[in-house]
Amino acid sequence: MLKEWDWILFDADDTLFHFDAYAGLQRLFQNYEVEFTPRDYDDYQAINKPLWVDYQNGAISALQLQHQRFQGWAERLKVTPHDLNSGFLTAMAEICVPLAGAVNLLNSLKGRVKMGIITNGFTALQQVRLQRTGFMDYFDLLVISEQVGHAKPHPAIFDYALEQMGRPARERVMMVGDNPDSDILGGMRAGLATCWLNADNRALPEGITPTWQVKSLKELETLLVG
Repeated sequence: MLKEWDWILFDADDTLFHFDAYAGLQRLFQNYEVEFTPRDYDDYQAINKPLWVDYQNGAISALQLQHQRFQGWAERLKVTPHDLNSGFLTAMAEICVPLAGAVNLLNSLKGRVKMGIITNGFTALQQVRLQRTGFMDYFDLLVISEQVGHAKPHPAIFDYALEQMGRPARERVMMVGDNPDSDILGGMRAGLATCWLNADNRALPEGITPTWQVKSLKELETLLVG
């Protein structure tokens, strides 16, 4: 099956890298001598998740998202939202580990197909994380929504990526990701094949139909290289 593809594009968070926001926030707030509790995390996500939807829909900028999610804590701790967001991204880079099967998958694909990352995550985290994990050398392309000015599923971020890739035939490009609303819908709109990494056996949102579904990166490796 691998011969069918010129490029395979991956999402980053919870597709290649384990993204444990709760652990990252606990680490951040330790610096301020605050015990960050599960209740605090629920309150944070009640603010953070709608902001991500707004960001993906183009209603707010990356900077607005990063500041607004920490506004309340910034006022409480008498620091700036920028300080908290920067500390959070640093903490996330420090605790970053590849998802199970990621290293084997990339090793089996390296040199046989071109690979890229398209992420809605933020620049300060992505580049450090790729360097720390040694993943940088696997990828021919790194596209970060914060730099492009559009987030997945907006077609513009995929058009930008395809331009950087030298305009390959879209039917020879696969998008792999864990988020159906950004990765799969975005890939579908861009005319790419899509593979949904559905580790938790979630139901598909209406109107979103990936080309393939897998439960693990190991399963994806088997699908691609046998």
